[in-house]
Amino acid sequence: MIDQAGRVTQIIGFLLLPGFSLMSYASATEPLRAANLLAGQALYDVRPISVDGTAVVSSSGAIIPCQRLDRSVLNIIFVCAGGNPASQSSPALFAALRQLSRNGVRIGGISGGPYLLAAAGLLDGRDFTVHWEHAAAIVEAFPQLSPRQARFVLDGNRITCGGGVAPLDMMHALISERMGADFARRVSDWYLHTAVAEPLAPQRASTAERFGVSHPVLLNMLEKMEAAIEQPLDRSQMAIYAGVSKRHLDRLFSEHLNASYSEVYRKFRLTHARRLLQQSPLSISEIAFATGFSSAAHLSRCYSGLFGRSPKKDRLDFDFVRTPDQTAAR
Repeated sequence: MIDQAGRVTQIIGFLLLPGFSLMSYASATEPLRAANLLAGQALYDVRPISVDGTAVVSSSGAIIPCQRLDRSVLNIIFVCAGGNPASQSSPALFAALRQLSRNGVRIGGISGGPYLLAAAGLLDGRDFTVHWEHAAAIVEAFPQLSPRQARFVLDGNRITCGGGVAPLDMMHALISERMGADFARRVSDWYLHTAVAEPLAPQRASTAERFGVSHPVLLNMLEKMEAAIEQPLDRSQMAIYAGVSKRHLDRLFSEHLNASYSEVYRKFRLTHARRLLQQSPLSISEIAFATGFSSAAHLSRCYSGLFGRSPKKDRLDFDFVRTPDQTAAR
C-alpha cells in the first residue's frame, strides 16, 4: 500500500488470542497511531486480527473486533497471547504462522505470544524473549530453547517482547529502525515515555527489591535458589556454594527473611509449580519432577499446605483447556 506522500505503508497485524493483555496490545499499537499523526501520513496500517475474523475478548473483558487473517498482505504480524498460551495451540494457527514465515512476513510475539511461535517451530535457533511468567512453561515444553529475560529482542525477521509496557520500548526501536531516532523520540515523548529502556533491561525488579534485602551473600543464595528448581541444593551444598557455614546460612535466612532456608526454597519451588499448572500441559507428576518433589503426592501435600488448595483443584480453576490425551494423563 502506498500513502499520499508516496511512502509504502507497513501493514502490521496483531493476531489476538482470547485472554490477551489489553495493556500489551495498547502499548504496541498506540505508538504506531501516534507515528501516523506526527508524520501526517499513513506510515502504519494497524489491523487487529483473529484466525476466523470474530471478535476477541481480552483478559480484562474488553472486546476487540477483528479482521480475518489474510496471509497475503501483511508486512509484520504479532501474536498476542496471555494467561495460558499453551491452551491456544492449534494446527490451523501453526500452519498459518508457518505460511506467513514462508511468505517473508516478519513475525513477532508479545507476552505469551512467543510460546506459540515456539510451538510452531518458529523460534528454533533464534534469540528471543517471553514474559517471565511464561518462561518456565517454554523451557519445560521446549528444552532446546532458552528465552532471554529481556524486555524485547529483535532477531532479524523474528520480534519478541515480554509484554506489559515493554512494547513501548520495542516500538520505539522499530520506529527508529524505519524512521530514525529523532522521529521515534517524538513518538515516545507523545506518551510521556521519556525513559526508553534498552532491549536487555530486566523484566522484573531486582532480587534485592523483590525480597527487601541487601545482604550480598543472601542475595547470591536467593538467586541460586531461583535458578536451581528442578534439582534443589540442600543446606550443605548451598553453604559450600555461598562460602559460609551452615550455622551462618541459617542465621541469614532467619534474621533477614524470618524463615528457614527450607521454607524459602519450598516456596520458590511451589510458586514455580503453580505457574506450570497455569501455563503448561504438563501432568501434575511431571510438574512434581520439574520442581524437585519426589512424587505428585509429595507435591500435593506441600502445595495444599502453602496455597490452601490442591494442585488438581487449582488446575481446574485455571480453566486449563486439555486435549483428551492430556486429560487422561492427569
